[in-house]
Amino acid sequence: MIGYLTADYALIHAFAPRARTVGRAAPRIFKMAPQLSDCFSPDEIRAVKGPLARPISGLVLDSRRVVPGQLFFALPGRRADGAAFIDEAVSRGAVAVVTQRIPTHTPANVTFIEVADARAALARAARRYYKAPDRDLEVVGVTGTNGKTTVTHLLKHLLDGERRTGLLGTISYDLGVRTVPSFKTTPEAVDIFGMLAQIRDAGCRAAVMEVSSHGLDQQRVLGLEFGAAVFTNLTRDHLDYHGSLDAYFEVKTRLFTSHAGPGPKVAVVNLDDPYGAKLCDRLAGKVRVVTYGEHPAAQVRAEAVALNFKNTTARLTWPGGAQDVDSPLLGRYNVSNLLAATATVWALGRDPAALLPRLRSFQGVAGRMERIEEGQPFNVLVDYAHTDDALRNALGMLRPITPGRLLVVFGCGGNRDRTKRPLMVGAVQEFADFAFATADNPRGETLAAIFADMAAGVTAPGKITWIEDRRRALSLALDMARPGDCLLVAGKGHETYQEFADTIVPFDDRQTLRELIRLKAPQPR
Repeated sequence: MIGYLTADYALIHAFAPRARTVGRAAPRIFKMAPQLSDCFSPDEIRAVKGPLARPISGLVLDSRRVVPGQLFFALPGRRADGAAFIDEAVSRGAVAVVTQRIPTHTPANVTFIEVADARAALARAARRYYKAPDRDLEVVGVTGTNGKTTVTHLLKHLLDGERRTGLLGTISYDLGVRTVPSFKTTPEAVDIFGMLAQIRDAGCRAAVMEVSSHGLDQQRVLGLEFGAAVFTNLTRDHLDYHGSLDAYFEVKTRLFTSHAGPGPKVAVVNLDDPYGAKLCDRLAGKVRVVTYGEHPAAQVRAEAVALNFKNTTARLTWPGGAQDVDSPLLGRYNVSNLLAATATVWALGRDPAALLPRLRSFQGVAGRMERIEEGQPFNVLVDYAHTDDALRNALGMLRPITPGRLLVVFGCGGNRDRTKRPLMVGAVQEFADFAFATADNPRGETLAAIFADMAAGVTAPGKITWIEDRRRALSLALDMARPGDCLLVAGKGHETYQEFADTIVPFDDRQTLRELIRLKAPQPR
């Protein structure tokens, strides 16, 4: 089956037309198959046309991925309405369709189910189809503008010391027995519950996952039972989707309330962040809250923080305990990420003192302040920072520990919030000695239009140049770097591609930098 979910091929084969004449094997398979009626409760169905007592081979929401016997969800969308693809789904073998309006003319032998909200129906059906894997796992959801990936990787590393832990996030999906590349930070509900089922069946007893605002708004985690929910911070991002920072915050709060399901058993909240403090006020008396930060009122705190270019040291304290840590993660914002992981471990009833020594073997996170070492006499780092706040944090951390000049290569993504572009430039100009503005993922926008928006944030024209080709920008930045300098390449982090209007091309900042550094290295005579 296409994608990340395992499939019962015998069942799919049984639904194929040729299989209906193969003796009595198909009926026996059908008798053991999941039933359409098991995926819904009566109060969720507004109308039905056709039998509910019929076997299905799986759930799908992309008509191009339909295989025989599946239940197709015709979801409404911003760009296209899934109802327009019902005929294609049926032609590929769908035996049932969930829609918000049953068509006037429906194909014979296909069951149509009308629901008030197809996305909510998908989440509930997926959880039932995969036998509620979240009940057998201690699931931790992490949300916030920045830090989700680092916090989830830290949590997996720490919790793995006690029990096997799966992970769903921006970089990859660790399903217990295999790790596959990620295609979406928070995938659709059918993928989430399907992968949690694989994590459960692989013998894991915990899972950590990033929960994006898009995932919350589109009800992808509806009904999922979280053992803990973590809030890292909230800064300007995704306003092209949410409209305002307050609306963005309101969506984030759904992870911590009953809006998306039963609500978490414990909320872990960053008290250093203004929106974190606001969230604490909102949750008071409704759910157990554990706070973290350098704020004196935080329950889990960092003291004696020392930042340098090789590591970060600090003393972490929590009620009843403390531990000195030496972390390979750089910067004060990574202290916050480490506190988030420690607070979550403590909130779940674990002893941080027993797990924090595992930090010595933590290798960092791909594309998050990832050091590029090819023997060059200056520092090169690749980071995913793609908002003004993330850039300001990254550059503000590097500035005081860089003896030479601080150089930056960065860009702004196309078809995203245009208002943050001048703010990103302003953050770079505040800290960098020189910057190369270049292509990030232009998508459907021209670079000229993106650069025009970015130019509004320029305060020192002599400290920035505009280079359309990203590889050339990296090459020129390396040519400029001298011993003692630091070059930060920001925006794409772990990504291995560039996205243009009609194509996606391979491009990895880390690989390209290594190639260029080796090419530019002096050759032995």
